[in-house]
Parts: sequence; C-alpha cells; structure tokens
Amino acid sequence: MKIKIIRAVSRATKQALASNFTGSVFQDEIIVGELPSKLRAFRVTFAPGGRTAWHTHTIGQTLHVLSGVGRIGWEGEPPRIIQPGDTIVIPAGVRHWHGADSNHLHVHLALTEKNDQGEGTVWMEHVPEADYAKEAVFPD
Repeated sequence: MKIKIIRAVSRATKQALASNFTGSVFQDEIIVGELPSKLRAFRVTFAPGGRTAWHTHTIGQTLHVLSGVGRIGWEGEPPRIIQPGDTIVIPAGVRHWHGADSNHLHVHLALTEKNDQGEGTVWMEHVPEADYAKEAVFPD
C-alpha cells in the first residue's frame, strides 16, 4: 500500500441525520479505513444544544475534543463537561450520548471501529431535554 493524501476539498461536510442527532450537527469524514483497517474517523461540529441520540459501539469509541464546550452523558450519571484537549475513551457496549453545551459550539474527533461482522454504532432513542439539561459536572 502506498501513502495516500485525501484532499479536504474531495469530501463535503454533511449534515448529520436527524434520526440520530438533535439540533444542528455537521460531520466531516476524515477516514473510513480500507480492509484490513476497520477505523472510522469524523470531525463532528455541534451547534449549541446539538447532540447525539443514545447509542453504543460494538468495539468502543474515542472522542478527542478540538474546540468549544461539550457534554457527555451515560446512564446513571450526571452529564460531564468536556473541553479542548480532553480525550474520552468509551468502552464497547456503554450506552451514552455526547454533544455541545447549551451555550457553546463544540467540535470533536470521533474515532470508532467496526467489528468483524461490519457492525459499529447501534443508535437508540433521542436524549430527552430533561436528561440533556441536567446540571453537568467536570470529569473526575
């Protein structure tokens, strides 16, 4: 395999699917790996209040915050504030959501893999406003 440069102009920004996201959310594909790689990476930009629906990942997910103020939530816990430079490692099967704080833009890199059966993200219901709006805390 040779080194490949994928030009930014060859990939348009896409609006995220309303079935999986709340609010204005945009995705920029960075890489969808070619076999044997199963890596997928996207830059995700959330307008204030924008967020994912509840979801899990078969292999797990890593988020790296590039800018703005974000939130991440998982069952049984209050949302956590995430900020530039933070890296969040989400284990396989953990039900969670993430997005922007209600008053700030938020941009992160989202890195996932598919399993050997080609499964990656399992999308669920939207996060209710009451759950999203709970008082957020800073990570431990």
